[in-house]
Amino acid sequence: MDKKELRAYIKGLKKQHTKEQLLDQSEKILAKLEQHPEFIKAEKVMLYSALPDEVQTQAFLEKWHLKKTIILPTVVGDDIIPVEYGKDTAFDVGDFNILEPQNEPYTGDFDLIVVPGVAFDRQGNRLGRGKGYYDRFLCQHMEVKRIGICFDFQCVDTIPTEPFDIRMDEIITL
Repeated sequence: MDKKELRAYIKGLKKQHTKEQLLDQSEKILAKLEQHPEFIKAEKVMLYSALPDEVQTQAFLEKWHLKKTIILPTVVGDDIIPVEYGKDTAFDVGDFNILEPQNEPYTGDFDLIVVPGVAFDRQGNRLGRGKGYYDRFLCQHMEVKRIGICFDFQCVDTIPTEPFDIRMDEIITL
């Protein structure tokens, strides 16, 4: 399967699950993330505001933003710009109908980057939405632990890769 076919295949699998089922799976996946040694020791974590078909992070963000420095991606042009999520952060809908924090860019370092994806394989390869935002961002932070999170049906045997695709260190799913 090529990347386009794999995206369509995963989209079809998602439609077989109710919103409630995906929310329940999201909670279980994020509970596993909470127990992960890298998350426990991390002080500065980059997460994401979820699209409707991704592991839902809103409740998780609300739970952790007062305990850890949480950084969220915003999209500016062709790039991800990290922004800290604070207690008074205002959000606006970004280019892809994603809630994005409206703060100054975050210029510090990261202890952990949690990454969404359309699909992941057992080797840590990630299939995104096809624009390369995360690959361009992650290649600037190769020293930081990268954990992909996804629903169980998003894990596949093999993902076609390109030289610029950035591999995850680990995948968390059910």
